[in-house]
Amino acid sequence: MEAFAYAAPRTVAEAVELLVGANGSARVLAGGTDLIPQLQEGRRRASLVVDVKRIPDLCVLDWNPEEGLTIGAAVPCAQVAAFPRVQQHYPALHTACTLIGSVMVQNRASLGGNLCNAAPSADSVPPLIVHAAEAVITGPGGTRRVPVESVCTGPGQTCLAPGELLVRLHLPVPPPHTASAYLRFTPRNEMDIAVAGVAAAVTLDPAEGTCAHVRVALGAVAPTPVRAIAAEEYLAGKPLTDEHLRRAAQLAVEAAKPISDVRGSAEYRRHLVTVLTFRTLRAVRDRLAGGPAARS
Repeated sequence: MEAFAYAAPRTVAEAVELLVGANGSARVLAGGTDLIPQLQEGRRRASLVVDVKRIPDLCVLDWNPEEGLTIGAAVPCAQVAAFPRVQQHYPALHTACTLIGSVMVQNRASLGGNLCNAAPSADSVPPLIVHAAEAVITGPGGTRRVPVESVCTGPGQTCLAPGELLVRLHLPVPPPHTASAYLRFTPRNEMDIAVAGVAAAVTLDPAEGTCAHVRVALGAVAPTPVRAIAAEEYLAGKPLTDEHLRRAAQLAVEAAKPISDVRGSAEYRRHLVTVLTFRTLRAVRDRLAGGPAARS
């Protein structure tokens, strides 16, 4: 590991000033579960590491029944998973937070770090996308809000400009009659990277029993997590029958642009998208009906 300077600012303004002064050679440390191994192995370099865990704005975890959920970029995944409002209103995100690494990792790793690391297989990003999360980013030019689905621009790359810092994530209040789920496939049951992952959120029209709103997001099957727009549009206005779920699962593959690597071939990943999309949507249906998935 190459030597680097270390700073632990106490405000967002101080952190931005440090990032600007480093001219693009600084790295932000939230949980460090990705950054530290990358620095040790030489996959990333930094002249300065900016530790943001002492900034109050990045450590907020709050629920407002009118505005929704606020998650500071440095809040550990374990804290998010244990938050009752996350379990109640954002079950897909709750599941993802319990799957990131080991229990020890979950007590350090943050959702902000998981997003900004920009790994295509990041477990938290598809659930954030289906829950319509926004990233609140502050930099020398002020503060801006970006849909989470637009933050990752490629493997290891984000839309953050030099000097910008992810401060928090905001998730709106889910409409009534909404449920979500996240499923992934890994060769091992724990502490593994997803070969493919699917999150879905559905809002039902209770009068018609049909889908009023649908969001489906895929992970580990494209350079960035992506929405399965064709599947979403197909399900709109339809009931969640097995026939419709299977067709939506077939359409979800259109959004996948997988590669072949040591973890699985592109063809295998496309097959997994079909299987996982069907199972995820079925889990959402069970939650909406108060079935087994609702109690998992």
